[in-house]
Amino acid sequence: MTIRKRPRTGVVGVAAVAITATVLTGPAGADTAPPAGHQATQAAIDAAVAGGIPGVAAEARDTTGVWKTASGVGDLKTGEPRGKNDRFRVGHLTSTFVATVLLQMEAEHKLSLDDTVERHLPGLVRGNGNDGNAITVRQLLNHTSGLADYFADSDYVATYVQGEGYLQHRYDTLPHDKRVKVALAHAPVFAPGSRHGFSNTNDVLAAMVVEKAGGRSYEDEVRKRIIEPLGLKATSTPGTGAQLPEPSSRGYSKLFYDTQPDRIDDVTEVNGSQLWGNTDVISSAGDLNRFYGALLRGKLLPAQQLKEMKTTVVNPDFPISSYGLGIERLTLGCGTSIWYRDGGTVGWLSLVALTDDGRHQLAFSYNGDWRADEILPILSAEFCS
Repeated sequence: MTIRKRPRTGVVGVAAVAITATVLTGPAGADTAPPAGHQATQAAIDAAVAGGIPGVAAEARDTTGVWKTASGVGDLKTGEPRGKNDRFRVGHLTSTFVATVLLQMEAEHKLSLDDTVERHLPGLVRGNGNDGNAITVRQLLNHTSGLADYFADSDYVATYVQGEGYLQHRYDTLPHDKRVKVALAHAPVFAPGSRHGFSNTNDVLAAMVVEKAGGRSYEDEVRKRIIEPLGLKATSTPGTGAQLPEPSSRGYSKLFYDTQPDRIDDVTEVNGSQLWGNTDVISSAGDLNRFYGALLRGKLLPAQQLKEMKTTVVNPDFPISSYGLGIERLTLGCGTSIWYRDGGTVGWLSLVALTDDGRHQLAFSYNGDWRADEILPILSAEFCS
């Protein structure tokens, strides 16, 4: 299961079920034994590598300081260890960047979260029972729009996500609205506002609203409003580029998991347009901790907008979690509640978690998109031990 129990089809299925894999372990990357408070976290990270994930890079911050670690390998071909300062595709953590920009725009009276999608993207969300007049920007951000997920479209998945389709088309440049059009070929899953249901389509539309309301590219808005003010030197958006900036490791996926469950493919390179506005941000564990810490400490949003971001709706698919605007609330088995955002893209799984005051943080990345069942043990080790 993933932390949100998403289906394996599509990026973030990343492991709808636990898949037994060839053990691809490498030497733990920690220079020394972890300091008090992180031994259990190191053990849980090492267990994920022992369970088949090629490598894990992580950083924790708390009142005792900053702790960085890496375990396993960053390159299965050369055996090079996973790097502590690796840059990686953050997957759905991208949505927190988008939500932050939209909330800043609301504070500047450039839009309202209760505006309809039709107001900002006239004529786009129509057909097959879909109606942009009935969906608000807020419903895009908390995933209560009811719009179908383009990753649930079997033709799209076969072409761009799995197997030979991915390998043949990973360098294709896609227009931003292609994925939206794929989703709109399907009827809504439920009536807008009636429940929460994750859909990648919401994230793409939210980034499109950013561009309409701001008058410049989504990438420029993220850079000017978040990356540059916070000095996030390892954070970028790829545009149509396919490479990862250095330092980085390779990313791996089980593209043929249905028929060849032990086959692992290097999927590091992909045209960034296929991930635009949804899963395209590239960052490091350190930069992610700086971003989310600043966000929850009120450095990026006025109090009213931060309150809106932290106003959650029930996630019926994962009852111990509730969904806000680009972030989520989770109660761990020990009773500790944290804010977090998890997600993946082909080849990568990432997660950031932190306490309400933003003082205790953990960010980590798998360079493989399976064994998501190891995520909750890592969180519990860090925040419950």
